[in-house]
Amino acid sequence: MPSTLKLLHPLLKIDPREVEFARRGFTCSRPAIRERLEDVGRVFLQGYHAALEQSDQEQLAARLNQVGAGHEGFAYEGAAMALVLLDGMNPWKQWLRFSSFVAGPGRRHIYMLYVGAGWACARLLWLRARIESVICKLDPVLGWLVIDGYGFHEGYFHWRARLQPRISRLSAGARHVFYQGLGRSLWFVTGADSSSITRTISAFAPQFHADAWSGVGLGCAYAGGMNRAELEELRGYAASHSTALAQGAAFAAKARQQAENPTLHTELACEVLCGMSTEQAAALCDQSFEQTASLHPDAYQRWRGLLQKELALSNQLRNSDQELTASASQK
Repeated sequence: MPSTLKLLHPLLKIDPREVEFARRGFTCSRPAIRERLEDVGRVFLQGYHAALEQSDQEQLAARLNQVGAGHEGFAYEGAAMALVLLDGMNPWKQWLRFSSFVAGPGRRHIYMLYVGAGWACARLLWLRARIESVICKLDPVLGWLVIDGYGFHEGYFHWRARLQPRISRLSAGARHVFYQGLGRSLWFVTGADSSSITRTISAFAPQFHADAWSGVGLGCAYAGGMNRAELEELRGYAASHSTALAQGAAFAAKARQQAENPTLHTELACEVLCGMSTEQAAALCDQSFEQTASLHPDAYQRWRGLLQKELALSNQLRNSDQELTASASQK
C-alpha cells in the first residue's frame, strides 16, 4: 500500500458493525432476510476497504471479482465510494481514480460504480453542495445514478431524519432521482417487508411515490430476498405504481447483464414484476436508452419514463393475448 493510502486508511475506515441491523435500528422479523441484507453491507465494505488498500486498479478489480455469488456489484459499489473519497482529498485531481476505474477494469459494473460515487458525495460536503454540477462532468445519462446513491445513503444512514434539508438544493428532476435511491434503501431499512415499505412511501409527497417504488423494484430485483408469492404481494401493494416497480426491476436486470453476473432472484423478480425474462427486460432498457437524447437536461428521467411506457405497453399486450386465449378456449 502506498504511503498516502496508509495514512488515509485509518481515517476513512468504516466499522463493519455499521451495516448491522441492530446498529442501524432497522427492523426485520425474518432472520434469513436480515442475514442476506447484512451480508450485502459486508460485501460493500469489503470492496470499500479493498479500494483504500489497493492502488493498482487491475489488482483491485481482481479482488472485487473474488466475492462471487452475484455479489460483485456491491463490492464495486463500495470500491467506488472509496475511490471518490480519495479523489476528493485532492481538489486538483478530483474524479481521477474513479474515472480511470470506470473507463478501465470497472466498466462492466458502471451502474453500481456511479451509485457508489453518490455515497461519497453524501459524505463530502463540498461535493454534496454542488452534486448536480458534479454529475455534469460524468456520463450525461448514467451520471444521474450518483444522486440515486446519495438518496440511498441518506435513507440508509439517516432514515429517521427529515428529508427536506437533504433535497433543498436539488432541482426538481434531481429530487425524483433522489427518491428512487431513497426507495431502494427501504429494501434494507424495512427488512424487505412489503407492508412497511408501503406505509413509508405513503408518507412521502405524492409526486415522489412512483420514484420510490422504482427504487424498491431495483433493490428487490438486485439484492433479492422474496419468493414468488411475496413478489406478487409486493406488486399488489404497489398498485398504480406497479409499472414504476417493474422499471426498477428492469434496471436491475440491465445492471446484471452488463456485469455478466446473473442471479436466479433477479430472473424471478423480472418474471413476476415485469412479466418477462431478465434478457427481455434488459433489452427494453437498451431500446428506451437509444431513444433518449443524452444531451437533454433530464435525460435520465426521460429514460425512466420511456422504459415505463414500454413496460406498460408490454403488459397491455400480454393481458390482451391472455384474454383472447381465454375467450377462444370458452368457444
